[in-house]
Amino acid sequence: MMMRRIDPAKFTVATRGTSREINRSIVLNLVRTHERISRADLARLMGLHRAAVTLIVNDLLRQKLIVEGALGRTVRGRRPTFLYIDSRRQAFAAVDIRASQTFLMLTDRLGKPLTRVVGIATVRDPKKFVRLIAKRIAALLAEHPDIESCQEIGVVVPGMVERSTMTVLRAPTLGWENVSLGASLSAATGLPVQIEHSGRAQVMAQAWAMRDNLLTTSGDLVFVSISDGVGVGAMIHGELLRGRHNLGGEFGHVPLSLDGPRCSCGTNGCLEAYVGNRATVARYFGNPIDHGPTPAHHRGFTINDLLARARERDAKALAALESTARYLGFGLAAVVNALDPARIYIGGEITAAWDLIEGTVRTALAERALMPSVAKTEIRIVDVGEHPRLQGAAALVASRAFAAPVVA
Repeated sequence: MMMRRIDPAKFTVATRGTSREINRSIVLNLVRTHERISRADLARLMGLHRAAVTLIVNDLLRQKLIVEGALGRTVRGRRPTFLYIDSRRQAFAAVDIRASQTFLMLTDRLGKPLTRVVGIATVRDPKKFVRLIAKRIAALLAEHPDIESCQEIGVVVPGMVERSTMTVLRAPTLGWENVSLGASLSAATGLPVQIEHSGRAQVMAQAWAMRDNLLTTSGDLVFVSISDGVGVGAMIHGELLRGRHNLGGEFGHVPLSLDGPRCSCGTNGCLEAYVGNRATVARYFGNPIDHGPTPAHHRGFTINDLLARARERDAKALAALESTARYLGFGLAAVVNALDPARIYIGGEITAAWDLIEGTVRTALAERALMPSVAKTEIRIVDVGEHPRLQGAAALVASRAFAAPVVA
């Protein structure tokens, strides 16, 4: 009988304090999901003695992870003191890097926005770009003197990341290979940096936002992000699908046709080459996709312009969208056939036209689904105004304090 090899680096050996660490994580998550909760409620929900909960709560108060707030009402006896996550003075920076533009904001410990979203042009030179990001984060902090400090930076990128060093191994739409983004940004800001593929970060953010489930999600989830490129992230049994080289779930570069259009990754016929924003706009103009920094043949014309024309019943815009919708349906069929998720989230500018394309997407999905039941997989649209990629960047750093240890 073959034994499955276990990587000891992924686990922490259980000690006498491990159960307390796990209970600490549960307390934090209960405070987060209930927004306000008393010590007595925590003890009841966790099935622990009040004294044990009080010890954990006192530790979290000392660490300034939670604070005491308003008093609750009661028929008799002492009025309970409610506990809250301390999200008043310290911030995280969320950074969403795309081929054309990069967006930034500051969030609280729960990933909720504290500042406006700032957009800057993406600079292809990593050194210059890092300096620009550092300046923008400093400017946001200067605009908000009520924020005492920034604790950490979460970054999402349209590419593959080596997690131990936070190196961007390859980001085709940026033209980056082996860029030490994490180390450079940390040196420029003096802050820890977490970097993740945009699709994975966004599916993490959706799971993080589920207040009715604390440490697990209700079924497997997939997030499909459609922007300049296509990023896909999957969460299986409450864990991000990564694979051996952190490439798990890269459906954006699964080919729909070997004879298809050239993709930014260098191969032909990838899903991204059919449904990314650049592909849809190029289709409208009847031109091949231009993978340069600013496509010359339609400079100034964006996917939002195309969507506006589709709303005005422009025949070319509607035809371009229809083709994109059909290819998207084929791509989703590959996802549901391979992973059979409970729910798929879709984000990106094109979702603003979901009412125009949903029927075509569903029809194409049904054509290639292996079973009629999987063709009916729930699809939820995440509005672009919710900034799902920035939410993903925030979740990268905000969720770390709430995670329980993985023990062997």
